[in-house]
Amino acid sequence: MDDKPRILVVDDEEDTRDIFKRHLDNYYDVDTAVSAEDALYALENKSYHIVMTDLVMPSMSGLELLPIIKKKYPQIAVIVISGKASIKTAVEAIKNGAEDFIEKPVEDHEIMNLTIDRIMKLHWQSEEIARLRKRLSDDFERSNIVGNSIEIQKLMEKVNLIAPLDTTVMITGETGVGKELFADLIWKNSKRKDKRFVAVNCGSLPETLLESTLFGHKKGSFTDAIRDKIGYFQEANGGTLFLDELTETSPAFQIKLLRVLEKGVIRQVGGDTDISVDVRIITASNKDIESEVKNGNFREDLFYRINVVNLHIPPLRERSGDILLLAQEFTKEHSKKHNKPVIKISEAALSVLINYEWKGNVRELKNAIEHSVIMTRHNIILPEDLPASILNSTAGSNDNTDMRLLHLPYFEARDLFDRKYVEELLTKHKGDVTKAAEASGIKRQNLYDRFNKYNIDPNKYR
Repeated sequence: MDDKPRILVVDDEEDTRDIFKRHLDNYYDVDTAVSAEDALYALENKSYHIVMTDLVMPSMSGLELLPIIKKKYPQIAVIVISGKASIKTAVEAIKNGAEDFIEKPVEDHEIMNLTIDRIMKLHWQSEEIARLRKRLSDDFERSNIVGNSIEIQKLMEKVNLIAPLDTTVMITGETGVGKELFADLIWKNSKRKDKRFVAVNCGSLPETLLESTLFGHKKGSFTDAIRDKIGYFQEANGGTLFLDELTETSPAFQIKLLRVLEKGVIRQVGGDTDISVDVRIITASNKDIESEVKNGNFREDLFYRINVVNLHIPPLRERSGDILLLAQEFTKEHSKKHNKPVIKISEAALSVLINYEWKGNVRELKNAIEHSVIMTRHNIILPEDLPASILNSTAGSNDNTDMRLLHLPYFEARDLFDRKYVEELLTKHKGDVTKAAEASGIKRQNLYDRFNKYNIDPNKYR
């Protein structure tokens, strides 16, 4: 069975149809149509992944064909074919739902292939996300997890499978990716959701206090033990206990935890009897726990006991498609928190956010958005409203930018490059627009158009 992507090329010019078909036939299943009406007939009789349509055609234009396709066949991606004279129309088509445009005559067929491949990849991702979402049970509680990437949907599917079970779960991932949120998600979709969820950061407590916090203590067992106190294990009895940063604990404590997991009993500090507990354990670490075991920093027997199921949360830089959703959600949250009208994020600021490395992941993004909401003087976040550390980092990371461009839609990548080019131009010529125009070959008026588009003030470079 031929599983090549199916493309319909619509153009009233025979030469254009022949060129596209001749070049694309080796990679795709290509049909052609001489008019919009001919294309609609073809669409009724065969399914396609992509329609590539000229904009200027007799009778019905490509701009008129576009909304018909989007309404009747929303799963089909549309690429508009545009001559130089109709670039404005192409931009209008993009705003009305077209995925991209290709300028004719086509001089670089490789770019055309990259455009089609990117759209097919997005098409596959959309189908995969829809499939994963469908597999989630109707009563699945999504909680506060924000994200629409395949990585997040796969994690949701895994949570849906493991949440109803009582098995121990080890959540791994860098600092700030949301490990506690996923632990909370497992609890909310488990049979223990009516009992308590208790979270403790093991790395923030000294060993003696950690043992007392988790197991409880008897009066007089140490200096400050002025009364009996139950620990988190007893508080979470029947429910779920989340032990974050477990790799920061000592081998002595790890032995005691292993006994709890194997026997289902605890012993309070200063106590002389065992207490039975029924608790589901979820642990987390931002370290490579297998390396910690290999280096002797973490007990191997405990590792195998807690790592029955591993849930690895990828860093934000590996799922940049979630940045927009997260940024919008945090903007709403902090606008409300600081009694401001709902603030939006400019395309230029979003480009900076997507290009940033996010070593602090979702937590760092949330803090950056709160900073921006506080600092902006408008109802929209501009690049200059972002924390200086983010602006400075993205401005000085050209190699990183080149890699990130490949993960962006063409128009976003082009605008990001264009903005950075103009900023570098102004930096080099110290804000002198005349010299910048002469050096770049861009007319002064066109430079000022870019300043307005990207909210760039040339005076700041003088």
